[in-house]
Amino acid sequence: GLVAAWELVRVEPDASIIVLEGSPCVGGKIASVEVAGVRVDSGAESLLVRRPEALSLIVELGLTSEIVHPATTQASIFSRGALHPMPTGTVMGIPSDPLSLSPLLTASEVARAHAERVPDQPPSPSRDPHDISVGDFVSDRLGSAVVDRLIEPLLGGVYAGHAREMSLAAALPAMLPAYREGTSVRDVARAAQPPAGTPGPPVFASLWGGVHQLIAALERALRGAGVTIRTGVTARDVRRRSAWTGGAFEVVTGPVPQPEVITADRLIVATPSAATSRLLSQIAPAASRGLRDIETASMAIVTLALPRKNALELVGSGLLVPPVEGLTMKAATFSGNKWQWVGDAGNVAAEPAVLLRASLGRHREASALQRDDKDLITAVRKDLSLILRQSIPQPIDAHVHRWGGALPQYAVGHRDRVASVRDAVAMVPGLAVCGAIYDGVGIPACIAAARAAVTQARRPQ
Repeated sequence: GLVAAWELVRVEPDASIIVLEGSPCVGGKIASVEVAGVRVDSGAESLLVRRPEALSLIVELGLTSEIVHPATTQASIFSRGALHPMPTGTVMGIPSDPLSLSPLLTASEVARAHAERVPDQPPSPSRDPHDISVGDFVSDRLGSAVVDRLIEPLLGGVYAGHAREMSLAAALPAMLPAYREGTSVRDVARAAQPPAGTPGPPVFASLWGGVHQLIAALERALRGAGVTIRTGVTARDVRRRSAWTGGAFEVVTGPVPQPEVITADRLIVATPSAATSRLLSQIAPAASRGLRDIETASMAIVTLALPRKNALELVGSGLLVPPVEGLTMKAATFSGNKWQWVGDAGNVAAEPAVLLRASLGRHREASALQRDDKDLITAVRKDLSLILRQSIPQPIDAHVHRWGGALPQYAVGHRDRVASVRDAVAMVPGLAVCGAIYDGVGIPACIAAARAAVTQARRPQ
């Protein structure tokens, strides 16, 4: 929503722009919290830089000098009671060389992946020729162990979903031609690797002080440009106005006994699937029905500040945990190792601390989060003690940020569903939608969706 407003400022500086935010502050899933005196990200904590949109926005906001890259990207996977280095040369876990999967997988599992089962012909009539789940596709080709031990933890970290329900077309489009044409996934993964001996560019970036600095800068720029940003305002209903009353839309906010109606010529809806479905029910009913089918996953981020005097042995940037291991947490980021600014801030805190964070929660597993904060913190410490084989001390400080319904699930057929929603929205002049529902849950994808929504909303009516 903020990026859409910013794009409007750029292309239509004389427009009167209002941003309605239901939460007490702007930023959505980009947020921060102070732990042991250090302000850190409690939502998204990095930007994918292989797509240009986030870096372009950073440049526009004058934050180029604040860009930082991870001090280390050496991650591990916990499997069968031990930590293993993340295999190299993969595309979302699909190997260009199956031998790289040893010792994460057993010898027989590596052999199964090496003996990729490439079909003699494109998908059979019994399967959707356009899409398949990532898990079913990879399991057919390389074996279930690749899915269970590698694909699942990677997809769980990005989408909080399950590989055998996630759309290949939406979540792993690079592999879609291999499915539709019956070509080797190993060949696709191999083609995606940089030339031998050539170091690839950084994959991730952040800002000094955290990704949340992007939101602060964006809010300042918008307010400076005259954009009205109202927080704590929930849009309850959207209606079309009669042509002779002026303004194309009415947005109803405020309490039911005393509603406030805001009129607008154009409207961009950047809310989660359930809220967007509700808001479009009158003005774009077909889009509303399509959005109703998009489920979401809840998750939690547990941030710990552990006393540095205990000399914890944290190696690399963090670790992933496959769901087959049966632990509570699904991933941990060793923030002080990964980001220099976090490590520096922890060192000079009033009580020197090592900062790390763990993520919990997957699609349809909200019950795992229905415990109080103290229990979740204890569960994370227990899991880390088991994984790292060392005692995790009582934290100096800790924080639990719960993200209810945070991540949309890209089920099989998601791209077709999104196309239908957009077609229905396009039938309403001046209306557009954007957000993590449509083209990707990462920050660059959301920025691209917002800019596209502005183009859509500005089309001649």
